[in-house]
Amino acid sequence: MTELVYPWEHTRRYNDFPSHFRKKFNGRVQKVSVDAGFTCPNRDGTKALNGCSYCNNKTFQPDYCRLENSILEQIEQGIDFYSKKYPAMKFLAYFQAYSNTYAELSVLKERYEEALGHPKIIGLVLGTRPDCVNTEILDYLAELSNDYYVMVEYGVESVQDETLNRINRGHLFAEAKWAITETARRGIHTCAHLILGLPGETRADLLNQARTISKLPVENLKLHQLQIHKGTRMAVEFKRQPGDFRLFSAEEYIDLVVDYLELLDPRIVVERFVSQAPPGMLIAPKWGLKNFEFVAKLEKRLAERNTWQGRLFG
Repeated sequence: MTELVYPWEHTRRYNDFPSHFRKKFNGRVQKVSVDAGFTCPNRDGTKALNGCSYCNNKTFQPDYCRLENSILEQIEQGIDFYSKKYPAMKFLAYFQAYSNTYAELSVLKERYEEALGHPKIIGLVLGTRPDCVNTEILDYLAELSNDYYVMVEYGVESVQDETLNRINRGHLFAEAKWAITETARRGIHTCAHLILGLPGETRADLLNQARTISKLPVENLKLHQLQIHKGTRMAVEFKRQPGDFRLFSAEEYIDLVVDYLELLDPRIVVERFVSQAPPGMLIAPKWGLKNFEFVAKLEKRLAERNTWQGRLFG
């Protein structure tokens, strides 16, 4: 029997990020994380001081991302690590820590252009919040995108305003819709980050999220399961009222993601399904699965159910 080829023109049952990037760049491309010293309006007092209730930035920052190192020094260390295995690899500077468009335009230009000054950097990925961009910043990024690959990765987290208020996000979904639409309209690549399992959201809410995101010009999507991290306000809430939280087992989450993928626009590239906090910082859930092990289980479940991304889309 001939294996089905999907709209993304390969035989995996979802539009996966590595295949998409290898095809786009005709080779391997790796993000190199950078901490450029930005902060967040939800931490500096502009909107709040304690940040989002789930957030501990230390859970995802590589060791070499230290502010005592310049942007170029951080990039050099990251490139050295990956180049040993893949000498011909291309690199994107990934401004990951906190909100990387939250500064005056002159500051943004200085820091982005320092990264782009490295001869092996071919573009930027900017992690930020939807309320930390404006037309001036987006117009500048559009100019950069004429010569470099530029993606803005927005922390959307939920499409429900009630949830966004509960987790102290500091913005509503309307701001995410505006930011994503205006970014895409300028020809800048877009990515949305969403958490599955935030308190108060039902399975029906999460599946409706897939339909809602599919209506926006989102190019890439990052999903991950809700995790309770030490040192967060959510950890305190979880200790006081664990019944408010619905933490998925790995098997439950796999089935949820399969249902989610079925409803998702097949044009959206799925970059990630799960997140892994360092074991010493994770309270729950503790699955004991690495990312590649989760993906293998997910692909097996997609095959068992004979389904794929976008099967129920439209």
